[in-house]
Amino acid sequence: MAPLDTTYPASSDRMSSSGTARLGASLHVKGEITGNEDLAIDGSVEGLVHLEDRKLTIGASARLTADVIAREVVVYGNVKGNLRARDRIEIKKDGSVVGDLTTARIMIEDGAYFKGSIEIDKAGDSSSSSDDLDKPAYTRSSRTPATASAD
Repeated sequence: MAPLDTTYPASSDRMSSSGTARLGASLHVKGEITGNEDLAIDGSVEGLVHLEDRKLTIGASARLTADVIAREVVVYGNVKGNLRARDRIEIKKDGSVVGDLTTARIMIEDGAYFKGSIEIDKAGDSSSSSDDLDKPAYTRSSRTPATASAD
């Protein structure tokens, strides 16, 4: 019996090591991408990318004309469309986004291009649970009261 060729790992081995699906630079997709795994796009996509609880990485060679819904979005390439991330959106220094962003946390590096609006959606961020911030500023309790002296 011939030995098993081990130069190319089995599909389950590839997915367990990196856990990220990849859309290569030569691939062009028109339509809707949905899934339940992290995705890295290096090609072009027109339509909708919906990865509700996963991370989407838009590579430096990627071109998206699409709306995106994901847990986390990292942009190294070019995006025309709205981005909605439950956790965070990052636009890296050579990244470009033209569209509206909705997220709990945002990071835009120096050199990145962004044109659109940003809505910080604290409901998506489970780490900020302070009842004091729900009150108007004039009714909040202060830790150290300000005192003025008229000497």
